[in-house]
Amino acid sequence: MLVRKATFHDVEAMHQIINHYAEKRLMLARSRNTLYETLRDFVVAEEAGRIIGVGALHLIWDALAEVRSLAVAPEATGRGVGRRIVETLSEEAKELGVKTLFALTYQREFFERLGFHEVPKEKLLHKVWKECINCPKFPNCDEIAVVKNIE
Repeated sequence: MLVRKATFHDVEAMHQIINHYAEKRLMLARSRNTLYETLRDFVVAEEAGRIIGVGALHLIWDALAEVRSLAVAPEATGRGVGRRIVETLSEEAKELGVKTLFALTYQREFFERLGFHEVPKEKLLHKVWKECINCPKFPNCDEIAVVKNIE
């Protein structure tokens, strides 16, 4: 399995994987337009020429970044794909000088196994919420906030 930066060629597969889970209300949907506009944020996991996972590192504010849109193709779950994606994004974050990573998720246990811990959403900087106003769940977000210090 190779984890690499996403390219335009990957967008359709990324869209399918992310929105497979969004349809089940397990994560937020992403439009093709959003994926194209934020392509530099994304990495993909590839195996035998096929995209089997996706995730993004979204820079928020002064040494704070979010792991977002993390999804693994259903047939590839339980094989460490998500872990490898988060590890790759964490390394990129360190190189950029990020000190704190966070995620808004329904998969608390997964992130806890990677060293994140749950915090009240209210503890996150207001800068985190600037994109939330576009979310269909705003202002009644039911996701869990997890953070990890990576200094």
